Amino acid sequence: MNTTEIFLIAMTIIFTLPYLIWRIGRTDYYAPLVVVQIMTGILLGPGVLGRAFPDYYAFVFTPAVVQSLNGIAWWAVMLFVMIAGIELDLKKAWAHRRESSITAGLALGTPLLFGCLAAAILMLDDGWMGPQALTWQFILGVGMACAVTALPILILLMEKLDVLRQPIGQRILRYASLDDIAIWGVLALILMDWERVGKQLAFLIAFAVAGYAFRQLMMRLNERDRWYVALIWLALCSFGADWAGLHFMVGAFLAGAIIEAEWFNQEKMDLMRHHVLLVIMPVFFLSTGLRTNWALGGEAVFVGAALLLCASIAGKLLGIRLAGKILKWQPGEASIIGWLLQTKALIMIIFANILLDKQIITSEAFTALLLMAVASTMLTVPVVAPKLARMKEIIFRSN
Repeated sequence: MNTTEIFLIAMTIIFTLPYLIWRIGRTDYYAPLVVVQIMTGILLGPGVLGRAFPDYYAFVFTPAVVQSLNGIAWWAVMLFVMIAGIELDLKKAWAHRRESSITAGLALGTPLLFGCLAAAILMLDDGWMGPQALTWQFILGVGMACAVTALPILILLMEKLDVLRQPIGQRILRYASLDDIAIWGVLALILMDWERVGKQLAFLIAFAVAGYAFRQLMMRLNERDRWYVALIWLALCSFGADWAGLHFMVGAFLAGAIIEAEWFNQEKMDLMRHHVLLVIMPVFFLSTGLRTNWALGGEAVFVGAALLLCASIAGKLLGIRLAGKILKWQPGEASIIGWLLQTKALIMIIFANILLDKQIITSEAFTALLLMAVASTMLTVPVVAPKLARMKEIIFRSN
């Protein structure tokens, strides 16, 4: 078979297997299709499928096919990250700045601290820190991975729980939006290359100047033209960031962050996110799975993932509980908000991919972070749904 035919076999597997598991297994309550796609990507990677059926794996995932899949995955994740940047609502966060800053700060800072401690424990053994990492980069990178909240997946889960348009849902979006900015800011700090700091400063200055011109242009265009111009802007910003050594996904986030959501019809933006997740993000999930590695042994990787999961959950819940006490929230709110902000999935996987690309973490550490992200996201709906039901019942009785 030629490369095109093998590529199409790979695409058939990518879209068929997760769908069958999700639909036949009826996993939607605890594992939405997005999570199933991520898990399937891990199963199709070298650590599982590649080890069980090495000849079959080598036949389907040839270097040429993997390179083709990577190209699609790069564009998919750039679109997804840009949409995440567009969905940031800083105006509402500023209008409620005291509450938002206290909650977002504790929701990010506490799991970051716990995650850094977990990273320090991992460093007691070899095989976790990448060859290009300084100690502080590894510890801060893993710590921030434990603190991440995945804003786009959070939106999907809150839609499922029917709280997105309710006051508590809008509050959670404000907290997650502020954390998103901090996450990408810390990532830019980790990726600062002092040998190329001139390039990076040049990119940031050029971005500020071009961003102002871009915003002026977008305000003068009709909505149809804005979609096309936004894609051109995305490609340019991603190229500039990667050229400067910051990574193209940092550029993709910056490209979206200065775009106003109000420039686009909200229903069309929701459809855009839905179609990106449906049509091309599954390829990114597979390419992510192809990067998993169990060279340290499955037991060590699972132990590492469990340590990171405990640090992430404990840190997030403790931080939100402290915020609830300071701000005098209603009983039960802190637990619901803490578990929803625990959602990681895509943004943490994107974050970990960048750390792996820059050799700050090893593929074994990447695998542990990936397992932690999947587990934390799978816990969200089963834990939150009964808590929401109890809260609604209490409110109903009080009225």
